[in-house]
Amino acid sequence: MDPVPERHLAAIRDHVATVNREKGSHGLDHVLRVTRLCERIGEEEGADPAILIPASLFHDIARPRERETGVSHEEEGARVAEAYLRGIGYNAEKIPAIAAAIRTHRYRSEERPGTLEAKILSDADKLDAMGATGIARTFLRSGEHSGEIRDGREHIDEKLLKLKDRLYTRAAKRIAEERHEFLQIFAETLDRETGGITGNH
Repeated sequence: MDPVPERHLAAIRDHVATVNREKGSHGLDHVLRVTRLCERIGEEEGADPAILIPASLFHDIARPRERETGVSHEEEGARVAEAYLRGIGYNAEKIPAIAAAIRTHRYRSEERPGTLEAKILSDADKLDAMGATGIARTFLRSGEHSGEIRDGREHIDEKLLKLKDRLYTRAAKRIAEERHEFLQIFAETLDRETGGITGNH
């Protein structure tokens, strides 16, 4: 598989960093961690980096617009990525697959990923919601929504502990084992330390 041309990779990274100035649970650091996971899983699974890496860098590009307009960030992000990539002369044969991966990466998406690259992006996004990183992001998210420890703890049960069974690739499932175990230990420890009291009642 051909790598992403360096001139295009640099342009995409610069563009994403310029647009995504958010802090918190879905900031640029999240995007870069997901991209690193995509690189790792993609190499092991034999994915096309010219599809996978642009998709990972663009996957949350439209989150601010979602809050402003209500349009789902995966749909808008796919559109934004497609327009940008065509504008810089990216390989036109790869762009539909990049857009499809972005469109289907979200945990709540009704449409499931259909290609290897889309499955890897979906897996990498979920993995960043697991383990120590996932816990840190969960409580950042709780604060962003004016929540309490209780809200973060509930999110662990409602979503994070279910992610292990929603993964597609063997490489991601292997990485998830340790992260899932850590989540379980953390949840049990938090419950024990708080006696189940994790918010104002």
